[in-house]
Amino acid sequence: MAVRQTRRARANRRRARRVAASGSDLTEEQWHRILDAWARCAYCGADGAALQKDCVLPISRGGRYTLENVVPACRSCNASKSNDEVTSWMRRRRLDEPRFLLRWAEILQSLRELPDQSSPMRIPRIAVPSGEGNGKNPSRS
Repeated sequence: MAVRQTRRARANRRRARRVAASGSDLTEEQWHRILDAWARCAYCGADGAALQKDCVLPISRGGRYTLENVVPACRSCNASKSNDEVTSWMRRRRLDEPRFLLRWAEILQSLRELPDQSSPMRIPRIAVPSGEGNGKNPSRS
């Protein structure tokens, strides 16, 4: 049994190094926004299950924990998908791939439109008509 723990510990350390090296930047607030938007497993639609962070493009294939790449998955889907490419995995499992992709695109669009509460709010620049705003006439410079 000690061998299993050693292998598991090595695998966990390797995974932690891959995640750290991937440049992941998902905040807890973003994760909660993702959970609120999906409200269930993104793949099978299981409701009421404990949801885990799953990278649509796995870290081992160049993915990162980012707002655009993370979806909530039930334990079964997350373990089954492992590091497979999402569309081929969904076809193999006979899950509704087009529905997932459309929903994912809708949710990404809505999440991008919301201001991020963890970073300072960006105030859009307002165009000032020439000659107004700073007391100088830009045409006379």
